[in-house]
Amino acid sequence: MRFDDAEPATVVLVRHGETEATVARTMSGSAAPGPSLSSAGRVQAARAADLVFRIGREHWTDLPHPDSVVCSPLARTRQTATAIGRRLGANLRDDPRARECDFGDWEGRTPGEIEAATPGAMRAWFADPVLRAPGGESLVDVGDRMTDLLDELGAANRGRSVVLVAHVMAIRAGVGRALAMPAPAWGGLRIPAASVTILRLWADGDRELVCLGVPPDL
Repeated sequence: MRFDDAEPATVVLVRHGETEATVARTMSGSAAPGPSLSSAGRVQAARAADLVFRIGREHWTDLPHPDSVVCSPLARTRQTATAIGRRLGANLRDDPRARECDFGDWEGRTPGEIEAATPGAMRAWFADPVLRAPGGESLVDVGDRMTDLLDELGAANRGRSVVLVAHVMAIRAGVGRALAMPAPAWGGLRIPAASVTILRLWADGDRELVCLGVPPDL
């Protein structure tokens, strides 16, 4: 709750649309370029673009209308961001800090396959925020870079809205850190494909979660 007129930055976090890996539930991390959007994912991206376009106009009318787009450099996020940028009339800027978690040796494998090969390994990774995936990143690693990016976007966008197109683990880490949630709890944040999550960031460190994981066909 605020008792002043300080203007926050509004960050509209959009998860990329569906890919074949999303449907297969394989670990699709930060390996470039990564999978492209499926036909269903392209439809989702278009719907997400329409929802983002209505922010500050038809939905969440107290928020500024978004006017810029930042995205992870991976194919699926760039394709989603391109749809949003076209709808907003805004150019895209890549930022590698928004990329998905590096799953290392788990890349391309399902959780079931990982569990069969190394029982308890994934559960331990989610429970211990500093434990890195074999050859990859930890939850804290993702949280560190997402926090750095969100702090930068917050400082540069006071009184404005910026769109950040990213990935499920990256968005969970960014939101979880912003709300001071313990890292093992980040997995409880539901972020469906092409969903919209909105954070407001004040210069003094106050944070507000406006919405989480809103589907694109609102």
